[in-house]
Amino acid sequence: MMKRFSTVFVFACLLSLGHAAERVLARTPAEVLVVYNVNSPTSKSIADDYVQNRQVTHVLAIQCVDSALTSDNETLSFADYTKLIETPIRNLLASSATINFIVLTKGIPIRVNGGTTGSRGDSTPANAPLNASVDSYLAAMDYSTISDAKKIAITGSGATGFCWLNRYWNATEPFSHAKFGGYLVTRLDGYTVTDAKSLVARALVAETKLSKGKVLLDVQPAFGVGDKSAQPAPITVTPITAESDYADFNADMEHAYDILIAKKIPVILDKSPKFMGAHAGLLGYFSWGSNDAKFTNKAYQSLKFAPGSIGDTAVSTSGRTFLPTQGGQTMIADLIAHGLTCCKGYTDEPLLQAISSPTIALDRFTAGYTMAESFYAASHFVGWTDIVIGDPLCCPYLLISK
Repeated sequence: MMKRFSTVFVFACLLSLGHAAERVLARTPAEVLVVYNVNSPTSKSIADDYVQNRQVTHVLAIQCVDSALTSDNETLSFADYTKLIETPIRNLLASSATINFIVLTKGIPIRVNGGTTGSRGDSTPANAPLNASVDSYLAAMDYSTISDAKKIAITGSGATGFCWLNRYWNATEPFSHAKFGGYLVTRLDGYTVTDAKSLVARALVAETKLSKGKVLLDVQPAFGVGDKSAQPAPITVTPITAESDYADFNADMEHAYDILIAKKIPVILDKSPKFMGAHAGLLGYFSWGSNDAKFTNKAYQSLKFAPGSIGDTAVSTSGRTFLPTQGGQTMIADLIAHGLTCCKGYTDEPLLQAISSPTIALDRFTAGYTMAESFYAASHFVGWTDIVIGDPLCCPYLLISK
């Protein structure tokens, strides 16, 4: 049988960003709230599967349009989001102090239109409504009550808007709502019910036995390569008035490579102009996706992943829908269909600053943090357009004692 997290286990790990060794705790199902849409059989089926597999006791049923039916239903007005999603969640959280993670399921809309944070095209009127992901908006739902939380303006890459600086960014300790505020919100989603349920199955398999696959970091040298010692860089100047240099993301991948090499984790740093494909059994993947100057869809579709894998692509709208679609930028849902266990995408233009830092995400994940902690520690913003996909408890690098 697969190992359950009914007991708290510990793993001593050395983080490779210059921090001291520390204890990383396994997280428990008591910290998780599962939210599903009663109007969506898809949502209910995925929630039931997760609750059974992870033995979660905090479950909330909400009622909204079924986003698994049509892409039009993937966006909610702010009024409907507040009434149908946030308010019921807030009411439950008020009586459940143990919750740190919130899991949404396919069938719950992915985008909120008209809130106080989010992104809009910079050519639209200044009062045009903002788009944020439902997930990231929930992640920041109490930030406005925190004295040192910082809301900032962002402009660049054809978009403008507002977000909150993530108070958990680059943290080197386990997440708690009590200390950092907000919640770590993830989603079980993909093109199909099977894709969404497979995210959990893969996490459980990896926690039993992690394969010996490699991490692929696909640098595009045409964008230049910055100073890897300066990455990942904090947000030090606000408001943000321009997108960060593409060379910085390349440098971040190079820094991630150095960390994985130091940990003796198999990794490929490809610095050729070619967009890499034809790799199987991958345990990690960061690339430019369709923004790569040499991108080919054939190569992208040829990538295959092992249970316990993690990844992100520097693509503006990789999470714009989780329904089959044609054209446009590469979709993170394609990689889920190819076996990726946990990943991050973006419902609307995020700017490069919002893409998860490969250095932080891979360092934390391979040090025994959960995938939710790893992605949120690697992400500058909340209340923005980010959407984290997978089981938040996924933690294949944590040594489990018998």
